[in-house]
Amino acid sequence: MNHPSTPSDGKDSSAAASNLYDTLSQFMFTSFASLRSLALHTEDQPRQHQQQPGVLALLETLYRTALLYLDETLDHIALVLLIYSLLCIVLYRLLFRAGSGNALSGRWWLLRRSRIPSCQRALLVTAHPDDEVMFFGPTILELRRRQCRVFVLCLSEGNHEGQGDVRRQELWDACESMGVRPEDITLVDATHLQDDPAAEWKTVTIANQILRQIESLDVQLLITFDKDGVSGHPNHCAIYYATASLCLSGLIPNTCKVLTLETVNLCRKYLSLFDLPVTLLLSTNW
Repeated sequence: MNHPSTPSDGKDSSAAASNLYDTLSQFMFTSFASLRSLALHTEDQPRQHQQQPGVLALLETLYRTALLYLDETLDHIALVLLIYSLLCIVLYRLLFRAGSGNALSGRWWLLRRSRIPSCQRALLVTAHPDDEVMFFGPTILELRRRQCRVFVLCLSEGNHEGQGDVRRQELWDACESMGVRPEDITLVDATHLQDDPAAEWKTVTIANQILRQIESLDVQLLITFDKDGVSGHPNHCAIYYATASLCLSGLIPNTCKVLTLETVNLCRKYLSLFDLPVTLLLSTNW
């Protein structure tokens, strides 16, 4: 038996068709969105691959530019060093070569005269043999050029490494080569003044030795180390403090002037003649 359709059956069929349509629409929209996202991602990958070679090219350009500027900088540095070396050689010849002639007698318009006080008798106080030539050689030569009599007081025989006899003879040979008379050399060999960086040299002991020489020799100039001792050796520094104590106590005669050798840094110390312009500019006494 056939049953006739009722109005509710029609409504159910219409709702089912509407739900199916919505589901298909949502599925198609989701699929389309997924395909579009995949397409965009696929387009971005070649773009990133294209950007990577651009970064490498930029780095390579920067590297080549840096090399170019570095090459130019090295050329400029080499040129400056060449000019500085020529300046040192010219100054050396003006100071130590041209002045030997009688016509010129060392009077150059670009150089000041030496400020070493004029004197007839000078005393040089050192700590060890070889100090006189290693640190004070030019000063001794300048004083002897002025016909000044130079006395050397060496406060130890330099026996720190068991070479006392050898260094004693070297002291006499070096002084003779610079024009110092053998009888003007005094070498102190005392147990309390030994060549040893660890040994403490008493200020009073050194001061008595120096004062005795000043009074007995009637010198007008005393030359020794400054507070840093040129090489930083404690024995060198001890001589300075002993000399300073004599000056502060007023025991050095007013007729005797005191000069100390200025300590420079390690780099300047071993530059030889290439330190000459710096010395002329910075030295307080030349």
